[in-house]
Amino acid sequence: MGNETSYPVEMCSHFDQDEIKQLSKRFKKLDLDKSGTLSVEEFMSLPELQENPLVQRVIDIFDTDGNGEVDFREFILGTSQFSVRGEEEQKLRFAFNIYDMDKDGYISNGELFQVLKMMVGDNLEDWQLQQLVDKTIIAVDKDGDGKISFQEFSAVVGGLEVHKKLAAIF
Repeated sequence: MGNETSYPVEMCSHFDQDEIKQLSKRFKKLDLDKSGTLSVEEFMSLPELQENPLVQRVIDIFDTDGNGEVDFREFILGTSQFSVRGEEEQKLRFAFNIYDMDKDGYISNGELFQVLKMMVGDNLEDWQLQQLVDKTIIAVDKDGDGKISFQEFSAVVGGLEVHKKLAAIF
C-alpha cells in the first residue's frame, strides 16, 4: 500500500489524509489472510454486511478489474462513493450499477428481477415479482426501449434523495 502520503489523487478526492489512514487500518483489519486484497469472505466478516443481500453486488462494483477481490485502491474508490463529500451523480451511478449487472449501461427486465429477487428472497412468488418488475419498467422506461437507462433511473431515483442515504463511511 505504500507511503500513506503518496496516494494517487483519484483516491483522495473525497477523503482527507486522516480518513485514508483510517480506511487503511480498516482494510488491513479486514484483510484476514494478509494478501493485500479483500475476498467476499473477508467482507462478510463485517457483521453489518452479513445480512445484506446485495453485498456481492457491491463487491462486484468495487472490483473494477474483475479479479474477484478488492485491492486497497478499489476499496478507497468504492468507499468514496459513500463519502458525505461524494457527488450526487456518483452516488446515483453506484445505485444504478447495483442493478446493471452486465454493465451495458441499462437495467434490463431480467437484471431488475434478479436484484429484486436477491432483496425479497422467497417473500414474493416469482410471478408476483415479475409483475412488479414489468410495471416498474413500464413506468420508468420513458423512451419505450424496454430497459431503464441511467437518465431514466436518475429521473425517478434522484427525487428520492438516495444520494443522501448513501452517505456513510465504512
